[in-house]
Amino acid sequence: MGNMMETQDIENKEKFGDGALRTICAFANTKGGILYIGLSDEGKVKGINLNNEILKNISDKIVSSLGIHPEIEVEKRKKKEILKISVKPSAVPISFNGKYYQRVGNTTREMNPERLKEFLLKGTNWDGLINKEASFDDIDGETIRLFIRKARSTGRLTIFEENTDIKTIFEHLKLSVRGKLTNAAIILFGKDPQKYFINAVLRIVRLKNQTTIIGDRLITGNLFNQVVQGEEAIKNFINVRYEIKKLEREEIWEYPLPAIREALINSLIHRDYFKYNVQTQVKIFDDYIWFYNIGGLPEGITLEDLKKPHSSVPRNPLIVHIFYLAGLIEEVGSGIGRIMDSLKSQGLSEPEFKEEMGGFSVRFYKDIYTEENLRKMGLNERQIMAVMYVKEKGKITNREYQEINAVSNKTAYIELSDLVKREILVNIGSGKTLAYVLR
Repeated sequence: MGNMMETQDIENKEKFGDGALRTICAFANTKGGILYIGLSDEGKVKGINLNNEILKNISDKIVSSLGIHPEIEVEKRKKKEILKISVKPSAVPISFNGKYYQRVGNTTREMNPERLKEFLLKGTNWDGLINKEASFDDIDGETIRLFIRKARSTGRLTIFEENTDIKTIFEHLKLSVRGKLTNAAIILFGKDPQKYFINAVLRIVRLKNQTTIIGDRLITGNLFNQVVQGEEAIKNFINVRYEIKKLEREEIWEYPLPAIREALINSLIHRDYFKYNVQTQVKIFDDYIWFYNIGGLPEGITLEDLKKPHSSVPRNPLIVHIFYLAGLIEEVGSGIGRIMDSLKSQGLSEPEFKEEMGGFSVRFYKDIYTEENLRKMGLNERQIMAVMYVKEKGKITNREYQEINAVSNKTAYIELSDLVKREILVNIGSGKTLAYVLR
């Protein structure tokens, strides 16, 4: 039967009463769990007196007090009957006698007000809440016309003309409810959203090291403005070089702009705006760039899931929908894949995703192995060619080194070993399968 000790999701009670109901309530509000009736705290079998009427009373009591229907089974232990009540986590908060309980370790406790507030809001989307103070005077007509233009050109919203009445557009897009504006309407289309949401701003900082700031931009206004200005600010803080291709001058940025745009937009549309005291942040260091928004991943999504196509329930569905109509994002869940492809196509390493400081971050690492950097490190032209080859193909063998550089086996071996010694390449496999990859 396994261990009957009490844990976060197992509790024993000798009899059924208010204590049992509090535990069921806490299980439903936390991660679910199993309550045994007829066992002592230590798991000794006491047994309880059961018949159909008692079972029905217990079941009715749970439904009338908590409004949930856990699974109730009778089990035999040491010739005595005990009750097993299996509780699933509830999608909505459950209260018992007006109080909300949660499991903390192996105890049942009343939720503190802060946790309760967060918990009660879990089912609501910040962007869908009505903002009682705001009026249509707060809305910027120019941003709306720009949005309608974009949405018509993507073909995702063609029923409105640029001069359609704003109130009609907003009701249709659920940005207002019976003429009252939502938070989404203000943060997307407001003239000055910070009047209502003081820290719904974007901060872009250029740092020399972890503490020395050498450039700092605070970007306000609505989200459309934050995207445009944010991208410009980032471009001012990173380098660009030019290559002439087919007589056209092509800009090559240190980090590909599509990846920057995608990460920037993600941080603005997926952040948790309930946490109003934290800014959305981008920090640019010499060798990497870091995008951060408060609010972790949606429940049920792991960092691993991000790297493959995933369905996710966005935290701010209205904001996400408007950005989709405007062509700023594609289907939800595909953006990370595009970031990875974009970095890869420029020979950069995979982005790094983290849940940190109560939020979510993405890091892009700069390509330190550019031709000029490798030259500065003292590599010869053949070694540089080999590093470029590895960036494109993923790996190089001794034979391939000989072929691309027209050198002997011995020279290839010496020069590849030197790249390993310099900690640029590392060897994998052995014998016939020996190859070299970037560290």
